[in-house]
Amino acid sequence: MEQGREWPLLVWAPGPGVRMVSSAVLGGGIGERQWVVNAQVPPGYARLDPVAHLRDLASGAGLEGVGVGLMTAASVADRRHAVDGGAQALVTAGIGVRGWAAAPGAGAVVAPRPGTINIIVSLPVPLTDAALVNAVATATEAKVQALVELGADASGTPTDAVCVAAPSPCGGAAESFAGPRSLWGARLARAVHAATRAACAELLPAPVAPH
Repeated sequence: MEQGREWPLLVWAPGPGVRMVSSAVLGGGIGERQWVVNAQVPPGYARLDPVAHLRDLASGAGLEGVGVGLMTAASVADRRHAVDGGAQALVTAGIGVRGWAAAPGAGAVVAPRPGTINIIVSLPVPLTDAALVNAVATATEAKVQALVELGADASGTPTDAVCVAAPSPCGGAAESFAGPRSLWGARLARAVHAATRAACAELLPAPVAPH
């Protein structure tokens, strides 16, 4: 409940034995995580306690332990999912506020419309710390590729977040690379690209065909 109405919440709880890297406000960084929540909140969300809010939402969903919490004003019901060779990506998107990362100037922008792309990725193989960071970069590159192909003229929104999950190494080897030309990086990139395109396609006007 927020501002007098109910809002949906996406929950993924793979349980113990999973490491995640995330830019999320709750559970960000690298470490063992047991769940991910992606909470839809009202446009113009103004609470100053998002970490406590996300913890309350997770507890209300019956989740225990340490997890990752993301927020968005975009519709989480309109999530899009894609799979490529065992790599899975789920994307929720709002692109009412978007632009290029290296835009000139600085300062806060009041968002009149939802503007967040949240990306959650699951891989079936363990990754080193460096490969987890590499996977975040690869997912971001794939997101940008999808936006450019759709004519969004943007690299993302000011509040995009990403979470990549992989099994914890159990005394065995872990993948050292997750760049776009590595085996698992390429699969991750294709899954994120497909899910991002599907999530954003209906939010943008159709391109005008050349005469």
